[in-house]
Amino acid sequence: MQDIDLRQLRCLVAIVDEGTFTDAAIALGISQAAVSRAVASLERALGVRLLRRTSREVTPTATGVRVVAQARRVLADVVDLVREATSGHTRLRVGYAWSALGRHTVAFQRRWSAAHRDTDLHLIRVNSPSAGLAEGACDLAVVRRPLEDRRFGTALVGLERRLCALAADDPLARRRSVRLADLADRLLLVDRRTGTATPDLWPPDSRPATEETHDVDDWLTVIAAGRGIGVTAESTANQYPRPGIVYRPVRDAEPVAVRLAWWRDDPHPALQAVLELLTELYRAG
Repeated sequence: MQDIDLRQLRCLVAIVDEGTFTDAAIALGISQAAVSRAVASLERALGVRLLRRTSREVTPTATGVRVVAQARRVLADVVDLVREATSGHTRLRVGYAWSALGRHTVAFQRRWSAAHRDTDLHLIRVNSPSAGLAEGACDLAVVRRPLEDRRFGTALVGLERRLCALAADDPLARRRSVRLADLADRLLLVDRRTGTATPDLWPPDSRPATEETHDVDDWLTVIAAGRGIGVTAESTANQYPRPGIVYRPVRDAEPVAVRLAWWRDDPHPALQAVLELLTELYRAG
């Protein structure tokens, strides 16, 4: 493996694309001899013949066709790797688990685009405790549960009311609001990885039965069928209105804290700007 490098793969692909060693050398801006040496050393390292040479043309062998296909993928991955490492100032990926920023989502996107035209904003849903931060899927993350991982820094940007999601024909749906005690005898749907509702919201002697779910669409489907209820942040109601489901405030439940999270040792250059904008949006209500 130590004898294989990207230069060899580029030469092999260029020969197949251009048709001759001479044209491959011109395309790569190197000498024909360098192209020949690169392919010869690659064939020696792999112990297989990759190209069939005649006086008129150069074509890949059967093994060569497979190697060229893999080489294209490797080279494309390298391009993606370089883009990933150097795109900090031109791309911003904000992860979230269930709901992005609720009613502030559209305003955040539009105001960011207007004020930061050189940094493309992408919202990404990743149902993990860090909303994609630990997985490398995003640069910043909106989280609604405390992050215990010391690798991440967090800052509070706002608070959201806690709502109960009910089937539209549920008797409690007729009320303008509910209390936790009204829900104690119901089946509570929970996501233990990322959800904001746990039985700990209730006193120890009156906690509801629970059933685990892992996806907001599944959660909504079960609730709409009347099989259970959900307790969630207000942003979920804004993000996922659904026929057959109503959301009612839980008036004696503490609000949900909304935090922005980032890598402590490698914060995105846009961190401060995002913090300021989100805090302003939540403060304005």
